[in-house]
Amino acid sequence: MSIEIKVPPLPESVSDATLVAWHKQPGDSVSRDENLVDLETDKVVLEVPAPASGTLTEIKVSDGATVTAGDVLALLEEGEVDADAEPSGDREAAEAQVGESGSGAAKQPDSGPIKTSPAVRRLLEEHDLDATMVPGSGKDGRITKGDVMAFLKSEGGGGVASAEPTPVVAGGDGAVGPARSEQRVPMTRLRARIAERLVEAQRTAAMLTTFNEVDLTEVMALRSRYRDSFEKEHGVRLGFMSFFAKASVEALKKFPVVNASVEGNDIVYHNYYDLGIAVSTERGLMVPVLRDVDQMSFADFERELGQLAMKAQDGSIGMEELTGGTFSITNGGIFGSMLSTPILNPPQSGILGMHAIQKRPMVVDGEVRVRPMMYLALTYDHRIIDGREAVQFLVTIKNCLEDPGRLLLQI
Repeated sequence: MSIEIKVPPLPESVSDATLVAWHKQPGDSVSRDENLVDLETDKVVLEVPAPASGTLTEIKVSDGATVTAGDVLALLEEGEVDADAEPSGDREAAEAQVGESGSGAAKQPDSGPIKTSPAVRRLLEEHDLDATMVPGSGKDGRITKGDVMAFLKSEGGGGVASAEPTPVVAGGDGAVGPARSEQRVPMTRLRARIAERLVEAQRTAAMLTTFNEVDLTEVMALRSRYRDSFEKEHGVRLGFMSFFAKASVEALKKFPVVNASVEGNDIVYHNYYDLGIAVSTERGLMVPVLRDVDQMSFADFERELGQLAMKAQDGSIGMEELTGGTFSITNGGIFGSMLSTPILNPPQSGILGMHAIQKRPMVVDGEVRVRPMMYLALTYDHRIIDGREAVQFLVTIKNCLEDPGRLLLQI
């Protein structure tokens, strides 16, 4: 019996998706629930599994096409799958690879499939690479985008990338050098959406940034003292982000307008604290939202953040986990940033920017001492937040971090 493979229902507020890549070709055998194709929306990558075991007979939509919910993507002929059968395309590719290399570089028939993200698969396809050729540095040997780029730059990757001779061109003075070239690639759906939202924030909000600095001596001492016992007790690492999140919640309670948003001529005050934490992924910046952070313990926060960050990295995060935040935190310090002005995440009215920790000489009780210091930045919507409130909000965070006991006592 022939079965239609259709685009599944898309997340709320998403009207269409882009077909990224097919993982099967006509004539290939597929197993029930095996991923057939990746669909990319503004925020997430959706996998379309096979509804039954059988043979893929026809593909109706090619890579790069825009599809909507219910569109027919392919036809599947239901039937028993021979577990020992190998798709002809895979077999020919493996034979060709062994013939060219003369070694066992090709994936062995009895080895399991190598899991890769859609971005990595796209990069492998662009450079005509087999996943088994690239050493993976991620969890359980997973291949990252950085692994592929490093392979292309290495001697092994150089052989693949430079199979053709490099074109040369003579300049006006007779000098010979490599030809200059350009490459034009379309933005991914996520990158286009990020660009759209950043421009929207610049256009609609009256953004202003205020700065302060915080001495992290006490936080670092507390973290160092209890890090091992915390991880042993809760099974999760004690990071810096939980301290900043808890300090932000205390500041939001004192200055609720920073937790508010603008809708037309109204100010909507939120009596809950859903924090968006910016996460850098291979596909671009994502901001997973942690709900009711005021009700979380430090361990709850670290555990939930770790799970959401992992889902963002592997592309399995859902749309509902990326929407609805009331305040955001971004940490440019992990990339070495000393100071920046973060951009609002509409419709939120405030975002806290963390930066690199640097040891600097500071005057403490009349003496010069070396302290671990971090610059903080608060970008806020000046339409509803006055400078006084913004400055005092940042001072509240500073006080909570320089005296972590305030977080316990909520003062």
